[in-house]
Amino acid sequence: MSTRPVDAGAIDARLDSARREGLAGTTPANVYTPPATEHISVAPDFQPPDAQPAWRQDFPIDWPVDQHVERRDFLKFLVLTSAAMTAGQIWIAVQAWLHRRADVLPARRITSLDDLDVGGVLAFTYPTEHDPCLLIRVGESDLVAYSQKCTHLSCAVVPRPEEGILHCPCHNGAFALDDGRPIAGPPSRPLPAVELEVRGRDVYAVGVTVRTV
Repeated sequence: MSTRPVDAGAIDARLDSARREGLAGTTPANVYTPPATEHISVAPDFQPPDAQPAWRQDFPIDWPVDQHVERRDFLKFLVLTSAAMTAGQIWIAVQAWLHRRADVLPARRITSLDDLDVGGVLAFTYPTEHDPCLLIRVGESDLVAYSQKCTHLSCAVVPRPEEGILHCPCHNGAFALDDGRPIAGPPSRPLPAVELEVRGRDVYAVGVTVRTV
């Protein structure tokens, strides 16, 4: 059996060679040809082409083109960003409007001036049945009302009109009767004040003011 010497030049080890094109299981050579618009002009590491590894010949990267942003894409980004910001502003405005509506409390009759003497105290609840409050008539035409919960640990305060204070027995705290500000003990915030209206001879609670100082 005779053997013929194998011509090394006839062996094509590269599958992307034009000489292998058309053979079963191979890929046309032009598939591996870099597109005309891609050039290894500036590599990510900024080294010259001859200093680049061999794999960059199969995966050409044109750094300037890679960083290029088309005008259409830029305008699309601006439009989407503006739309998102507008939607966010509308959402904030709607939430603020709903919050203001929620803050408007209904008026509730507490008592009549004919039933509360000067120096008298009346317990009531406002704005819900779980919010205890105190109404104090400090003068012929002067009324004050506060939440009965101490701003320290929510203990029930006790009015002492003759001393001009509301006393918290839990930690010996005290609030001024005229404006509810803390004047003794651990409380650091004033008592929430109930807003009052006198309609004829009737006294109404119409709101609550929560203060931090």
